[in-house]
Amino acid sequence: MQRRHLTTIIDVQRVVFVNGMMLLALTVFMLPPAFTDLVAHNPNAMVFAISAFITGFLGLMMVIATRGSWSDEIYLKEGFVLTVSSWLVLSSFASIPFLLYGNGMTLVDSWFETVSGLTTTGATVMTSLDDMPPGILLWRSTIAWIGGIGIVLMAIIMLPFLKVGGMQLFQTENSDRSEKFVPRAGELMRMIVWSYLSLTILCGLSYSWAGMSAFDAVNHAMTTMATSGYSTHDNSFNAFTNPRIHWISSLFMLAASLPLALYVRTVKTRSLDFWNDTQVRGFLKLVTTFIVIITLSYSYSHDKNLLDSMRLVVFNVLAIISTTGFVLDDYTTWGAGAVGVFFLLTFLGGCTGSTSGGVKTFRLQVMLRTANNYISRLMSPNRVAISTFNGKKLTTDISISVLAYISVMFVSVMVFTMALTVFGLDFVTSISGATTALTNVGPGLGDIIGPSGNYSTLPDGAKFILTIAMLLGRLEFFTFLVVFSPSFWR
Repeated sequence: MQRRHLTTIIDVQRVVFVNGMMLLALTVFMLPPAFTDLVAHNPNAMVFAISAFITGFLGLMMVIATRGSWSDEIYLKEGFVLTVSSWLVLSSFASIPFLLYGNGMTLVDSWFETVSGLTTTGATVMTSLDDMPPGILLWRSTIAWIGGIGIVLMAIIMLPFLKVGGMQLFQTENSDRSEKFVPRAGELMRMIVWSYLSLTILCGLSYSWAGMSAFDAVNHAMTTMATSGYSTHDNSFNAFTNPRIHWISSLFMLAASLPLALYVRTVKTRSLDFWNDTQVRGFLKLVTTFIVIITLSYSYSHDKNLLDSMRLVVFNVLAIISTTGFVLDDYTTWGAGAVGVFFLLTFLGGCTGSTSGGVKTFRLQVMLRTANNYISRLMSPNRVAISTFNGKKLTTDISISVLAYISVMFVSVMVFTMALTVFGLDFVTSISGATTALTNVGPGLGDIIGPSGNYSTLPDGAKFILTIAMLLGRLEFFTFLVVFSPSFWR
């Protein structure tokens, strides 16, 4: 089969089959919230029962209609369609419980809340969380947890194969030069899922030990490891006064920002290999630098002891740079300098292979090494400079992919900012809303969507635009843009 043919194949039946299987899996995840409401004698148990029936029935029909269509070979064009369609299908059906739940949630609100969860953005349009039925709160946390592991698997399996945004740097045996995708990473995938589940359980037990209720511990453990930031309280972590809870949350937000594959390697080799990873080392240095600078500034300007200052700063820095978006104190009241620094942190993100969003540390490192090579060539045109990343050569293709990603990121921020101002939003709300949606952080700046606010009062048009921005950012821009390009379907 010729190379051109390999890249242009799209088996529609196979795409339908995969999406049907995903809907069946989603149906299973709808059962715990239904059981939770049933135990709490809440009538919303029927909401999840109906949602599960609709989702399961359609998923089953899709699988039956296309049974026998699965193959171990997925080709380039088909990979793009599978990646985008799965996120659109899952977000559509996962929004059914929010829509049936009522409470004034429109179709746009329901889709916004669902996409925000699945992309682990954590921006919410829901208010009075403290008084809500437990089932709907558990569903928010569940879709965030599902989205978190989905993001990791997409990052290690699909994006390197699709060569999006420099992800070919993490290419493994799953992709060969013929661009044929063969899923030989079944064991790796299982171990990553188990690592994710184990860390979630450990986080939940730690929260419970520190004084959270069992329900709060379960929900916050799922959204911490997913770096989603959904909480069961309107005041987020301000609702918990025990400092141990804040430190535990900080620890697990940091853990969730690191590649899950490294946890697998640690278990298999029984050695701590984190510091030998270029990306992890760069991320930890970056986090430490920001924490030290902001802590000293905050402690001096607010006349607080160093330990209390460090607790607030560590929590908030990790909440933003990990793109979790939990809130502890309103950092927008810390002064203009702090606001500027936190806005910068919004772009950075954690490590590739983690659940966090943002630009990702490896892209910053590749960008800086590319710029350094360019400067070297300007000074010495005949000099041959070779850069590496984790022992792999940084090719021109990788550098161009990374620079293209960052360029599209900043152009997208400008475009979405202008689009939001059309709906009457002020500039601070517009630019921070666009940025936090595209980087999947959650809280923005200003009185409306800042750490002390939420997205409920925004016009439906603005919510729809932000929902598209969340999907665009989570699918690494090009995955989304390629599929919606007319030339893709010719």
